[in-house]
Amino acid sequence: MRLYIGMKYFTLKRKLEWLLSNYKLAGKCEALLPFKYYSHKTPLYRQLKDVDMYLQTNKVANLHIAVPKLHLATIKPGETFSFWRLIGKPTKRKGYKKGMVLKSGHVTTSTGGGLCQLTNLIYWMTIHTPLTIIERHRHGYDVFPDSNRTQPFGSGATCFYNYGDLMIENNTAHTYQLYIEVTKEYLEGAWLCSHLPELNYEVYEKDHIMQSEFWGGYTRHNLIHRKKYDIQGNFLEDEYVVENHAIMMYSPFITSKTALPLNNAE
Repeated sequence: MRLYIGMKYFTLKRKLEWLLSNYKLAGKCEALLPFKYYSHKTPLYRQLKDVDMYLQTNKVANLHIAVPKLHLATIKPGETFSFWRLIGKPTKRKGYKKGMVLKSGHVTTSTGGGLCQLTNLIYWMTIHTPLTIIERHRHGYDVFPDSNRTQPFGSGATCFYNYGDLMIENNTAHTYQLYIEVTKEYLEGAWLCSHLPELNYEVYEKDHIMQSEFWGGYTRHNLIHRKKYDIQGNFLEDEYVVENHAIMMYSPFITSKTALPLNNAE
């Protein structure tokens, strides 16, 4: 009952924020901006230990519904991108299917499950641009080991309607546009820009540790940083991005053949 009431409370609170806040929310523009700032793609299907493949098939179906809501979302200077404001509530009536979600460290199912692959991708691309992340969430549990991981632990973003949002603010002088599509094998995306990119970013992790806790389990922690370069490749500064903490749901000494990660963007 406490969890149910809490969800209702925070959902209503977020709706009131949308109505009463001073945010200038991002809209959409059909004309493509001329310059690509950063692009990335993640595989749609991965074999996961003890997870039925039909859940990934349903995830892809959910992505096909959600992606057109985000494709060509355009953030002008001073505007804010809200993942859930653009997508809306994922419901069965809209065609969403039950997909995989992570809840309290366990794999379960929920209508619209799998949309966190979208927020993972968008977050990873955004921290390679001058755009500002003003709201981001990640799981407090690390469910899958690092086998085949190509990006640092904690470099993604989870989502849960509607109060677990991904919000991005444009504090630059240029307009940015999200290009995103579902292909046969990948979820592909890019941030386009109205101006030729002036900066490059190298994202990396610092101070990563896995440690045993007094209660018998393990946790892991790290810092995500990025190195900023000008377009000629000259180093400008090293910026802190985010700090991550998670309870591990597997042994840190597990072998690479035991399980595979959720996707390569977290």
